[in-house]
This record gives sequence, structure tokens and C-alpha cells, in this order.
Amino acid sequence: MPEQIRAIVVDPSAPGKLAVRAVELRDPDRDEVVVRVSAISLNRGETRRALTQAEPGWRPGWDFAGVVERAAADGSGPKPGTRVVGLLPSGAWAERVNCRSHAVAALPDGVSDAQASTLPVAGLTALHALRQGGLLLGRKVLVDGASGGVGHLACQLATAAGALVWGHARRPEYRDAVAEWCGGRVVLGRDLAAAKEHGPFWLIVDSLGGPALSAALGMLQPNGTCVTLGISDAATATFESRNFFGTGGARLYGLTLFHELMSVERAGIGLGLLADLIAAGKLRPQIAVEASWNEIGTIARRLIDREFTGKAVLHIAQ
Repeated sequence: MPEQIRAIVVDPSAPGKLAVRAVELRDPDRDEVVVRVSAISLNRGETRRALTQAEPGWRPGWDFAGVVERAAADGSGPKPGTRVVGLLPSGAWAERVNCRSHAVAALPDGVSDAQASTLPVAGLTALHALRQGGLLLGRKVLVDGASGGVGHLACQLATAAGALVWGHARRPEYRDAVAEWCGGRVVLGRDLAAAKEHGPFWLIVDSLGGPALSAALGMLQPNGTCVTLGISDAATATFESRNFFGTGGARLYGLTLFHELMSVERAGIGLGLLADLIAAGKLRPQIAVEASWNEIGTIARRLIDREFTGKAVLHIAQ
């Protein structure tokens, strides 16, 4: 029989249109583990949908960390009592969730629930974007939006892979943080074209779209790749075709995370790698806000209004 739990749902009558309400948790499928959630993180895409598009009662949420309460009936996945990080297509902002065993990973000692909860969407997006560049050792990599949820992790992962990384930030107050992640190589200013003097680049990771994407397509070296994965700046871009195809072998790759997880590699594999990098001190998620999930309406609005950079983590009150 379905279990009564609490979860964050879209409620137009609530402050901020999001609230903790009683819902039903269905019985798990044979390949699903049941996880008691301790921390969640917010991503701009799911939050924007919840506030502007979703129907009342919709349950948002992709990222979660917690403890396995019930193992999968088919024997796959971690055992009860295992701390895990996981990813759901929706509904992760709840005190308990059912999750496919291939979409969770056990957490090493020393990795906090808050750190782990930042990894699923932002960390996996950064990881799959960088993999489009193949071997990065000694290669030049440019990351725009470097202070954002995906960008700051992409900078650190590329650096750990031996790349020469330039991080782009628009605001001077983010310079020092980006410099730390990129070995001091920072491009500061509104226009990504300012990075041209440091190129050409083997790989460019673009989460801004618009003029940034236009500039990126003219800064690739032969056989280089631009991975575009967001439109936080603008949804359309105009670029000089000759500058792009004339480079020779240059490639534009459109990345959608859930497509990658279905066609390239299951989420649990990448999550395990990312968690191990945190434990080894090679990856440090930037958590800007930590609060109770009862503050979801306020924190969601602050995220959409870009009042902070890095990740927002909410702790589940049990």
C-alpha cells in the first residue's frame, strides 16, 4: 500500500508557490531502493519550471542524498544503512524516495550529505560536458559561467584532468574563487570574446548561450569542440559561419543530461566518481546557501533572481 510522506509540491496558494505537503509514496519497483532523504539541492531549470509552468501538485526535484532504508528486491544496488547520493527525473524533494539502483552511488566517509546533494545534475552535467573533449591533459579549456552551479565544478574537474583551464566570470567579486579553481586563469567581463587572446581552445563549455555561444564558436582550435548546455543569457545566437567551419573539424555538441544518462552512462557510475573526487580533495562544491526545506519558497525565489552563486542545499526536517 502507498505510504504517506511529506514532499515539496507546487501550491499556488503558498508563499513562493512551493510548500511541504503530505503526499503518497508508491511501492518501489523491483530495481528500486527506498532512500530516507537528508539533503536536496536546487537547480535553476527545475525551480523555474515549478514557479512558472508546473501544474498545482507537481513534485519537483532531481538531486538528493540520504540513507538507504530498503534494498532493491532484485538484489541490485546498495544495502540498507548505506549513505547514498542519487538522481530522479522528478520528485526528489521529499523525505523518502524510490530510486532506480543504477541512479544512486554509495558515499565515501568524509563526504557530507550537503556536498553530495550538489552532485547529481550539476556535477554530472560538468562531467559529461568535459568528456566530449576526450583526453584533456595539457589542452586549453574555456568554461563560461564559471561561478555557476555547473561551471565551478567543470573548472575543477578539467583542472584535475590536467587541462589548462580559463574560467569566465562577469562580476569582479567572483574573480578570486574562479582563480582558485583555474590556477589563476580568469577571464573577467560581460563579453566572452575577451578570452580570445588566450585561445584557441580545444574545448569550450558554454552554459550561457546567446553572445557567449557566438564568441565560443570562433575560438576553437582545429578539431576542437564547443559543448552548449544552457541558455541563461539568451536562447538564440548568431555567429560567423566561416570562422566556425573554416577552423577545420570544429564541432558543436548539444548536451542534455538525461539523454546522456540513457545513452552514454548510468548516473550511479558518474556519481561514484564525483563523490570519490570530493573525498580525495580534488573537487569542492561551492555551497552558497544552506537552510531547512521549510524555507523552499524563499530560497527558490532567491535562486531564480540570481541573488547568490554556487549551489543551494536544503536539509530535510525528519
